[in-house]
Amino acid sequence: MGSYMSQAMNESFEKNKKFMTGQQKVVMERQIQMQNAMREKGMAMQLSGAREMFNWLGSFYALATVGGLLGFARSKNPAVIAPLVPLTFIVGYQYDWCYGNKVERIRADAEKILQEEQGKIALPLGLPTFAGIDAARLAAAEEEGTK
Repeated sequence: MGSYMSQAMNESFEKNKKFMTGQQKVVMERQIQMQNAMREKGMAMQLSGAREMFNWLGSFYALATVGGLLGFARSKNPAVIAPLVPLTFIVGYQYDWCYGNKVERIRADAEKILQEEQGKIALPLGLPTFAGIDAARLAAAEEEGTK
C-alpha cells in the first residue's frame, strides 16, 4: 500500500511540476512582453520630446538666420552670420534624429557591437552569481554583527 501511495504522490508531484514550469514560462513571457512594451513607450516618448524640441530649435534657427542675414546686409561683416555654422549642425543633427534614420543607424551599430565587440561591453568580473551575491551579503551581515 505504501508503494501505491508513493507512486501516486510521485505522479501528482510530476504533474504539478510540469504545471508550475508551464506557469513560470507564461509569466516570464508576459514579463518580457511587458518590458518590451514599456521600452517602446519610453522610446516613443523620447522621440516625441525630441520632435517638440526640434520645433523650438527650428524656430530659433529661422529667427537667428533672418537676424544674421539682416545684420550681414547692413554691416557687410561676415562675423554676424558666423554663429549660423554651428547652429546648422545642431539643427541638422536634431532633424536627423527626429525625422531621419538616425535611430535606425544607432540600432544597427548597437547590434554590431553586441555581435562583434562583446568584450568591450562585458562586465569586469563576469556575470554576478547567486553564490557570489549571497557570500557578499553574508560577509556584510557578519561585518555588521562585529561592529
